[in-house]
Amino acid sequence: MDKFVLASGNKGKLKEFSEIFSQYGVEVLPQSQFNVEEVPETGTTFVENAIIKARHAAEVTGLAAIADDSGLEVDLLNGQPGIYSARYAGEEANATENYEKLLKALKETNEGRTARFQCILVYMRHAKDPTPIICQASWEGKIGFEVKGDNGHGYDPIFIPNEHQCTAAELSSEDKNRLSHRGKAMSQLIIAMQKQGILI
Repeated sequence: MDKFVLASGNKGKLKEFSEIFSQYGVEVLPQSQFNVEEVPETGTTFVENAIIKARHAAEVTGLAAIADDSGLEVDLLNGQPGIYSARYAGEEANATENYEKLLKALKETNEGRTARFQCILVYMRHAKDPTPIICQASWEGKIGFEVKGDNGHGYDPIFIPNEHQCTAAELSSEDKNRLSHRGKAMSQLIIAMQKQGILI
């Protein structure tokens, strides 16, 4: 296998996946390259949504597919925004609108701003794969009080990991890939793919 399709149009995610898989001689192609339209995320969990996206991309392209479904869980908000992280401020909302809404929801709170990023990665060999590889990892931290940093996407500028005093958007790409929910899930995925002979 020298290429697969990433079931996402997110340029930040594509960059992260490409950086990691290029070490194994694998090219990660965005689904937009094949005119794959976004599929409705009708699942109620990260796992269901990741499977829906991977299956759809594999079906349209005929390639193996990887999908990521990830989001931010804030304890004080009963796990919100959760699976709705990308559209927390509305269907057409951008990242800035999403994290501004979250900061507003927590503005009266000085304590108890604990949160975590969750990531589910699904690898499907083909659209009818009955046993996709599923990996899950989280990244614990808290929500800051202001926006800081520009090396990241989504909620990175307001998320302060437990290991640091700065936001995820202030970390280097290397540190983020090593510590993040996606980085950890990716490590699990690579190990699983190597065990099954998919990656060398």
